[in-house]
Amino acid sequence: MIDDPIVNEIRRIRRKYAELFDNDLHAICEDLRRQERESGRECRSPSQKNVDQSVGQAVPDKPA
Repeated sequence: MIDDPIVNEIRRIRRKYAELFDNDLHAICEDLRRQERESGRECRSPSQKNVDQSVGQAVPDKPA
């Protein structure tokens, strides 16, 4: 496996963040939702017309 310093740093930060919540996924998600609300940024879900309902993934736009 390649030792990538960027990936290592992201993993270190992720572990540190998870430890703040005793690795409780529910608490982590609540904190992320709180941060999202407090950011003041508009957050959107993918539009339904661009989601393939059979697999639940975004479908690339078709060329005109």
